[in-house]
Amino acid sequence: QVQLVESGGGLVQAGGSLRLSCAASGSSSSIRAMGWYRQAPGNQRELLAVISSGGTTNYADSVKGRFTISRDNAKNTVYLQINSLKPEDTAVYYCAESASIATMGFGSWGQGTQVTVSS
Repeated sequence: QVQLVESGGGLVQAGGSLRLSCAASGSSSSIRAMGWYRQAPGNQRELLAVISSGGTTNYADSVKGRFTISRDNAKNTVYLQINSLKPEDTAVYYCAESASIATMGFGSWGQGTQVTVSS
């Protein structure tokens, strides 16, 4: 079982930036694919970005160019850099892990971190 703990959320003005972190611990935590999702009130959970154990990345079209996912395998940590924040980015952001990008969403989840963007 892998445990995930997100951090880095908060209240930020539109146009600002945030870097979210997700620390993984537990068995096999250093070799898993990782991903970031978000869920706004009344909306379904949305997959934003994924990164394989080898560093291959994929992004949802809606966040390409503003969001960057990265990982530090030595620290078992994945990051999500969010630039040019918009009020519509307000949501709870979740970290997830899985055996591969193809099975993302079927592994472990973090508890989420709130991001609120003021206009």
